[in-house]
Amino acid sequence: MVSMYTVQFAQVRPEMAGLWNGPAWSGAGTLRLTHFRKEGSSHHPGTGVKLLYDAGGIYGLFRVEDRYVRCLRTGYMDPVYKDSCVEFFVRPRPDSGYFNFEFNCGGALLCSYIVNPERVPGGFRDFTPLPPEDGERVIVYHSLPKVVDPEEREPILWFLEFFIPFALLEKYTGPLGDPGGRLWRANFYKCGDETSHPHWASWKPVHSLNFHLPDCFGEIRFGERQDRTARRQGLYL
Repeated sequence: MVSMYTVQFAQVRPEMAGLWNGPAWSGAGTLRLTHFRKEGSSHHPGTGVKLLYDAGGIYGLFRVEDRYVRCLRTGYMDPVYKDSCVEFFVRPRPDSGYFNFEFNCGGALLCSYIVNPERVPGGFRDFTPLPPEDGERVIVYHSLPKVVDPEEREPILWFLEFFIPFALLEKYTGPLGDPGGRLWRANFYKCGDETSHPHWASWKPVHSLNFHLPDCFGEIRFGERQDRTARRQGLYL
């Protein structure tokens, strides 16, 4: 089991085309979502994730071996977790809140900045839904159509790729600095609340049926940029 994931510096800009073994992604490590909540069905989709970063932001690519795929929500901030969905929750700094980036298989996005995840009517004790102009800064590629209805009950492989600018995160957390060598906390999820076979999976286990548990996040560390490492080793003047 991977205890910490290393986010490598992208030597080639990701293609935003779901190319799991393409030039950008072939050398990236894979983390897997293997912890399924007991409240779910017997459907346990195989889900892998890769991350990369460059000077502008962080890239992610989900690969999902799925069945019973359903996708009805198409609007920004729709409840995409009710569809076949993948999610990236990330806390860039220990003294900041965290972000929930939730994508259904059709590419619709729900995202917020959450400081206090205590549940209250209408959301959380302290949170900020990202306005549309911020949501538009997140680039999304999806291999499936925006709508999958009726449900696709046969085995299907789908991909969801995203790019999140560091500047977008800094709008809420303050300056993050050069990410190289830094440690962030994060978790990754797969769900499908209103599919015929609901399921809830995570990279790091959660102690209740609730993904908004930052104390359950794992660690992701950003690798050093290759040019900086080379200079330290005396390979460049």
